[in-house]
Amino acid sequence: MDEPGTRPRPWWRVPPIVLDVALAAAVVATVLVMVAFGRPGTTDGRALTWLDWLGALVAVGLILVRRRWPLPVLVLSTASAVVTVAAAKEPAAFVATTVIAAYTVGTHTNRRTAWLAGGISAVVVYAAVGTFTDQGWLGPPLGVMAWIGMATAVGDATRSRRAYVAAVEERARRAEQNRDEEARRRVAEERVRIARDLHDVVAHHIAVVNVHAGLAEHSVRTRPEQAETSLRHVRQAAQTVLEELATILAVLRQNGDATAPTEPVRGLAQLDELLTSVAAAGLRVEHRQLGSVRPLPAAVDQAAYRIVQEALTNAHKHGSGRAATLSVEYRRDAVVVDVANPAATDPASADTMSAESAIADVGHGLTGMRERAVAVGGSFSAGPTGTGRFQVHAVLPSPARPEAVP
Repeated sequence: MDEPGTRPRPWWRVPPIVLDVALAAAVVATVLVMVAFGRPGTTDGRALTWLDWLGALVAVGLILVRRRWPLPVLVLSTASAVVTVAAAKEPAAFVATTVIAAYTVGTHTNRRTAWLAGGISAVVVYAAVGTFTDQGWLGPPLGVMAWIGMATAVGDATRSRRAYVAAVEERARRAEQNRDEEARRRVAEERVRIARDLHDVVAHHIAVVNVHAGLAEHSVRTRPEQAETSLRHVRQAAQTVLEELATILAVLRQNGDATAPTEPVRGLAQLDELLTSVAAAGLRVEHRQLGSVRPLPAAVDQAAYRIVQEALTNAHKHGSGRAATLSVEYRRDAVVVDVANPAATDPASADTMSAESAIADVGHGLTGMRERAVAVGGSFSAGPTGTGRFQVHAVLPSPARPEAVP
C-alpha cells in the first residue's frame, strides 16, 4: 500500500520484493550451474555439496534484506566472499552478492558513505582473490574490484537522479499549492470587493428612497405636488440602483475578456450627481474643492467617490442634523477627502433602525471605507472631533504628473 501523500504506484511497476526474489533466484541459479557444470569453455564442474546450498541460501537471504540494512548486508557479503575465497577458492556467489549490496548502499546512503564503504569492500575482495587464489593480482581480481566500484557508481547516480526527480516533483507540488492558495485569496478579495460595492451602491440610494417614501406618505393628501416630487426622487434613486447593480452584474458575467472593465465606473466626475441626490434626500452639503482638478488613477478615483458616498450616507442616516461639509483637496502627491457632520446623540433617533442596527450599519460602512483607502495605499480615520461633530478623513496617494502640476 502506498504511503499517504505519495503518488500511487503505476500498475506496471513491480513491487521491490518481487524484484529481489527474482534477482536472488537468478544469481543463485547462475552460480550453482557454474559450480555444477563449470564455466563456459571449461570442464571443471563438480557435484554440489551441502555447503554450496548453504551458501546459496545465505546469498538469497542477504539479497532479500539488502534494502532494509544496506551497510550490514555489504559487510556480511564482503566477509562471506573473503571466507569463501579462502576456504573453497570459489567466490562467485558472494562476489555477485557484494556487487548487488554495493549498488544498494549507493542508492540508500549519501555519496561519501557509499564510496567509502564500496571502496573498502572492493579492496578487501580484491586482496582476498589475489591472495587465496592462483589467478594473480591482475585479470579477474581487478575485474572483481571494477565490478564493485561500478556498482557503487551506478547506485550513487541512481540515488542522485531519484533525489532530483523528487525535488522537481516537490517544487511542482508546492507551486500548485501556492497557485491554489493564491486563487482562494483572490476569490476572497473579490467577494469582499463585490460586497463593498453592493453596500455602497444600495445603502445610499435606499436611504434616499426611504426618506422620500416617508415624505410622500405624509404629504399625499395635504400636498399632492410634494408627494409627486418625492415619488419622482424615489423613482430616480431606484433607477440608479438598478443601473449600478446591472453594471456590477455585467462585471461578474464577463468571460475572461482582458479588455473588459473590471470595476463599476464611478468617480469624482459624478460627484455633482451624488450631491444632487443627497440634497434631494434632505441633507444639505457644503462642498469645497481645493487645488486643481486632475485625472486620477481609476482605483483612486473610484475609492474617493465611494468614500464620499458612504460618508454622506452615514451622515444623513445617523447624524443629528441636516447639514454636512465635504472637502476634496487635490495635493501634489495625493487627493484628500474630508466629510464632517454634527454627531448624533442617540443612534436610536433613526426613523427605521434600532440603536444596535444603526451602530452596526455605521461599523460596516467605516470598515468598507477603510478597506477602500488601504487597497490603494492610502490612510483612513473616522471618529468624533471633540466639537460635537463626526469626521471622516481619507488620504489617497495619487502623484501628479509633471505636466499636471501648476
